[in-house]
Amino acid sequence: MARMTGHLRVAVVGSGPAGLYAAEALLKQAGDGTRVDVFDRLPSPYGLVRYGVAPDHPSIKSIARYLQGVLERPGVRFFGCVELGRDITRAELLERYDAVVYATGAMVDRHLGIPGEELPGSFAATDFVNWYCGHPDAADLEFALDAEDVAVIGVGNVAVDVVRILSRTVAELRTTDVPEQVLDALAHSRVKRVHMIGRRGPAHAKFTTKELRELGTLAEATVHVRPEDMELDAASAALAEADRHVRGNVKVMAGWTGSPGDRPRRIDVRFWRAPVEILGSGKVEGLRVERTLLDASGRVTGTGEFEDIPAGMVLRSVGYQSVPLAGLPFDERTKVVPNDGGRVLGPDGPLPREYVAGWVKRGPTGVVGTNKSDAAETVRNLLADLGDARIEPAGPIEDLLDARELPAVQYADWLNLDAAEIALARSLDRGERVKLARWEAMRSACRGA
Repeated sequence: MARMTGHLRVAVVGSGPAGLYAAEALLKQAGDGTRVDVFDRLPSPYGLVRYGVAPDHPSIKSIARYLQGVLERPGVRFFGCVELGRDITRAELLERYDAVVYATGAMVDRHLGIPGEELPGSFAATDFVNWYCGHPDAADLEFALDAEDVAVIGVGNVAVDVVRILSRTVAELRTTDVPEQVLDALAHSRVKRVHMIGRRGPAHAKFTTKELRELGTLAEATVHVRPEDMELDAASAALAEADRHVRGNVKVMAGWTGSPGDRPRRIDVRFWRAPVEILGSGKVEGLRVERTLLDASGRVTGTGEFEDIPAGMVLRSVGYQSVPLAGLPFDERTKVVPNDGGRVLGPDGPLPREYVAGWVKRGPTGVVGTNKSDAAETVRNLLADLGDARIEPAGPIEDLLDARELPAVQYADWLNLDAAEIALARSLDRGERVKLARWEAMRSACRGA
C-alpha cells in the first residue's frame, strides 16, 4: 500500500482503561494532529471500570471521570455498538488507519474442569459480576438466590467482591448503581451462608488486605475461618514474614477464628479445599471438595479426605482469560495475543501496524492503573515502528459504517445514556446513578428517547 506523510490516525479496539490509556498515550507521545478512533461493541465506554469494579466501590469507579477526559480530548472519537469481526474486519481497519491497537481485555472465566460444572446453578463469577454490574449481556440471567447456601470457588479480589455483594443488605446497596431488577432480586435473596473456597492456604490467597478487611464491616454478616485452616507450615510462615500483604491477610483472617456469632448471614472462608465435583440431580445441590496440602515441591496435592458442602449455587472465580480476536494470532496456552512489547507477533515476527495493550497483551494481572504504563510501552513501540510513514486511507470509517447501515453510538449519544441513568437514580432516590442494563433500553437512551 502506498504511504504518505500526514497526521497519525490510529484505531483502538476497546474502550476500557487499556484502550483509553492507549488513546491518551498516543495524544501525548505523537503530538498535535493525532487522530484516534475508539471502537467498542457496547454502547457505553469504560469497560471493566463500569462492568467489573464492584458497585460498592465508588472511589475506584471514579476512574471513569479521568477516562471521560480522554474521550473528550480533541482528536478522539468514540464508536460504540461496533464489534470487530461482526461489523468491521481487521483488514478494513488496517486499510483506514496507520495502526490498530487491540485492547479488548479478558472477558471470560477459566473452567474448573470437574464433573457437574455444567449443571443449572453453576456459573462463572464473571456472569454474576456482569449481572450485578448491569452488563447488557447478563441482564436476563437468573441466579438461584432462593438457595440458603452458596459456594464461591476462589480466593482473589473478584471472589471477595462476589461474596460481599451476596452478603450485603439491600440498604447497603441501595445507593449504588446496581440496576433496579438486581436490587429487587437481592432484596428477595434467601442466601444465609456463603462458602469461599481456596485450594491452597491463607498465605497463598490472592486478595488484597483492604478488600479482605471489608468483609468484616458488613452490617448483617459475620466471617468465620476454622482455626485449623489458619495453621501455617514453615514455607507459608516464611512467606508471611517476607511479604507484608500476606502478613496483613493472615492477621485479618486470624481475627475471624473465634465464634461465628448469630447474625443473619455467615461467610465461611475455607482453605486447603480443592473442588472435585459439583453435586446435583438436574441442578446444583452441593459441592464435593478434597482436603489438600503442599508436597515437598510446593505443589497442591489431594489427601483423599473428602467433604460435601451444601450449595444451591456455585460460582467459580479461578481467573479471567481473553478470547481470540477475529483474524489475529492467539496463544491458546497463555490465552493472550502473542506480542513483543505490544507488537503483535505472527509466525515470522511482528505483524506490521498491529499492536495490543492491557490484559489481551499481558494476561489478567495488575490493577486498573497498571494499564497506563502498559499502554505507554505499546505506543512507544508503535511510534518507533511507524516513524513519519502514513498510509493512504481507503476512506473514512463513517462511510463504511453508513454503507452497512450500522448506527454507531457516538460520544454525544453515550452522554444521553449517562444522563438517563443519573436521572433514573434521582427519580428513585438511589444515589449518583442507576444503570440501564438491557440492550434496547440503552440504545433508546442513547437516542434521547
